[in-house]
Amino acid sequence: MTDDVWKRDEIESPCVKLCQIHREERICIGCYRSLDEIGQWSVLSPEERRAIMAELPARAPRLAKRRGGRAARQSE
Repeated sequence: MTDDVWKRDEIESPCVKLCQIHREERICIGCYRSLDEIGQWSVLSPEERRAIMAELPARAPRLAKRRGGRAARQSE
């Protein structure tokens, strides 16, 4: 899939283990970040991280559509 490997503390992944990259969309199927965003996470400023995190939910439906399913429902 990819040769890019990161240490968990470098990417601060909310994913269960490490990010899993979708072959076509090239974003993580768990946190919806791109390869570049994951790889550069440890050097991003807090403002840059917040901007990325704010945009991530908008990526979920696109990825769910590619998987042939629906976006995950938010638990209440």
